Amino acid sequence: MESALEAQISKTTTVTPPNLPIYSALQAKSSQDETFAGYSLFPQMTIPVRVGKILIGGPAFTVIAGPCAIESHGQFLETAKGVKAAGASLLRGGVWKLRTSPSTFQGLGAEAFGFIKDVLAQTQMELVTEITDPRQIEILDDCVAMYQVGSRNMHNYALLKELGQTRKPVLIKRGFSAFVDEWIKAAEYVVKGGNKNVILCERGIRTFETATRNTLDLNAVVFAKANCSHPVIVDPSHAVGVRTLIPNLAMAAVAAGADGIIVESHPRPEEALSDGPQALTLADFRWMMNRIERILAAMDRPLNRLDN
Repeated sequence: MESALEAQISKTTTVTPPNLPIYSALQAKSSQDETFAGYSLFPQMTIPVRVGKILIGGPAFTVIAGPCAIESHGQFLETAKGVKAAGASLLRGGVWKLRTSPSTFQGLGAEAFGFIKDVLAQTQMELVTEITDPRQIEILDDCVAMYQVGSRNMHNYALLKELGQTRKPVLIKRGFSAFVDEWIKAAEYVVKGGNKNVILCERGIRTFETATRNTLDLNAVVFAKANCSHPVIVDPSHAVGVRTLIPNLAMAAVAAGADGIIVESHPRPEEALSDGPQALTLADFRWMMNRIERILAAMDRPLNRLDN
């Protein structure tokens, strides 16, 4: 027997007709475009992208973790071992850093390549790192599994076009003041160059709120997942900028259906040369991963893990 509440719900609940596009507002705004990057004007299934040994965008959830900036062999190796043991399957770390102030640490640059390769060999992990200049593509090619385009470079069309000529995956972070439409079109620059291996990353946007560094736009994650063929991951570290809040936002990203997260972790954040306040300690990271795996189990989703 149907309860009175169920009967009332069935009378008042409306269902969107299946033949209508979900994002009519965006379609109207870009009515002259027949398609957006990697997808048509109707919802698509996510097309997974292989990053080294890891497939992002399939049933499994992927965690990319590591320091904001690679500072030394010891710091990078300790972080890599720690995040891998906790369940991360890809390693992040900045070689060159774009910073607001020219007086702050800008990364070690090419001098770090020797020990970076040693850390990757010891841990059997693969690296995701930010590229800040088209001239770095050739230099980075033999030590990265995926290029990361940072928020400031989302509109760097010369860089995006060059990355379109490569075949390595490209992670595009949303500009902190960018519309979803602009984010998608940034991906199109890479796709039109011939490289379809693009992953989108929501990393928070600027709003009128000042309590946190940025505002995580989970609307954009759900929207892109429903209407775009590119995998979509979340960066909760830059989104909030507060260490104690990052695990909850990471868990929210899991629940929202993101394909993965990219998180900053450091053995001793108080000593970090870049973004220490938003870096999880290795203990924090283990705690977060434990909660994430519980949520994934409830959603019947596996965690992407390395075999060794």
